[in-house]
Amino acid sequence: MNMLGNLDSIQYYVGDTLLLGLALLVVVIDLVGRGRAHGVTGVASLLSIAAVLTVVGVSPAVGDRLFYGMVRADSLARAFKLIIGACALLTLLVSLRTAEVSTRLRGEFFALILFATYGMFLMVSASNLLAAYLGIEMASISSYILAGFLARRTRSSEAAFKYVIYGSVASGVMLFGISLVFGMAGTVDIAVMGERLAAAPPIGVALALVLMFAGLGYKIASVPFHMWSPDVYEGSPLPVTAFLSVASKAAGFGLVLRFFRDGMGSPAAMATVDWPLLLALVSAVTMTVGNLAAFGQTNVKRLLAYSSIAHGGYLLMGVVAMGGARGSESQAAVLFYFLAYLFMNLGAFYVVLHLAAPGRLGSEEISAYRGLIRRSPLAAILMSMFLFSLIGLPPFAGFWGKLYLFKTVIDASLTSGGVNGHSFVWLVLLGLLNSAISLYYYFSVVKAMLLDDGDDTSRVAVNPLYAALLIVLMLPTLLLGFLTDVSVVEDQLTDAPAASVAKTPVP
Repeated sequence: MNMLGNLDSIQYYVGDTLLLGLALLVVVIDLVGRGRAHGVTGVASLLSIAAVLTVVGVSPAVGDRLFYGMVRADSLARAFKLIIGACALLTLLVSLRTAEVSTRLRGEFFALILFATYGMFLMVSASNLLAAYLGIEMASISSYILAGFLARRTRSSEAAFKYVIYGSVASGVMLFGISLVFGMAGTVDIAVMGERLAAAPPIGVALALVLMFAGLGYKIASVPFHMWSPDVYEGSPLPVTAFLSVASKAAGFGLVLRFFRDGMGSPAAMATVDWPLLLALVSAVTMTVGNLAAFGQTNVKRLLAYSSIAHGGYLLMGVVAMGGARGSESQAAVLFYFLAYLFMNLGAFYVVLHLAAPGRLGSEEISAYRGLIRRSPLAAILMSMFLFSLIGLPPFAGFWGKLYLFKTVIDASLTSGGVNGHSFVWLVLLGLLNSAISLYYYFSVVKAMLLDDGDDTSRVAVNPLYAALLIVLMLPTLLLGFLTDVSVVEDQLTDAPAASVAKTPVP
């Protein structure tokens, strides 16, 4: 692994640079058009994300540290960028036709999505704590504005206000944790700090990690940093809610994986602070609180918000297993689950978005979904399939995602030495119990759609283009587990040989 200077780094940072430049171009187009060029800004934004995804997809993942160690150009960053970019592309696509975003303000909306995406790209590639902090702030500030985009709606204003308050506190606490790390290790380089912290007092290191995890936990909505999530998801425009539920969580987990893999993954670092055990406890509490809080919810968006918290708990199981002997398999399991989560969670939110529009159901309440199978069979069937996948029922992608997560924890626990001396089979059993618990609240929506009788029996039309998009999301939700598996994802996490790319190392 080489550390490259600024000029040598540019060739491996083309996708990110292109994204930032095109986001600024969208702002200029919107300013020149004085808010009337929304069609142009929409097409420009879609083409921008498509171009960036293409560049990122073909860029070599050489594992080098760019810009004097600030970011990494490796396969982990590339994989998460593709997931985040795909989510941004789909968000822009559905935002072109939604009534939730004012036509006059769509240029600003598209630009904010692009800026938030760039911040998330920086988060998943950061190899320096300051670069990670800058990425979090850029993604967060854009997200604050997006959450409050419907400023005249009380719920949207409240969502933005709560998001800003929670985000600011988490950001400040994380920055304090970074300062403690720098004081003890003399560096904010993620790849170097672990070995240096091994010589520091364990209590000080534990305090610094807890403070830093406040910022990371806020991005992934883990307990106890989850309290912003339900209100923000419910009050934000639906395209924003869907975007935050996948892209923001993916960016947070990309940074969490890098932090604990590159920074705290050495035996010396784990001997100083037993972070696998701490994360296992956070995972257990997060999935349990998320699932229990979803009980009794009457709003579909709010139900999916608590569901998203629970899924964060499942994903943390993969991070826990990374502390064992099967680190690469654990990373692959997390990425596979995110790939499944991208399709099934966005699909569920997009059904809600389409049905909540005036002239259809016009509501996000579960009671409005009663008898949907007779009013709009396609919407009811697709929504049911997305929810079955979120539960983790076979043969859907969510089943395979949970299977690989649970398997990697069991494999890591049963190998010699376990995960830093621990066996986390109990965490898998708790995950299975939580999956069973989630059956109840997911099936409350399915029951309303398929079995209950509604007061209104009029037909609910589904836009053909929107129906095509939902079917496109359903196909991988149904077939992903048969088309690929975690070993294929693991192979994609192998960086290209450094010698295959010309570079000038920095001494």
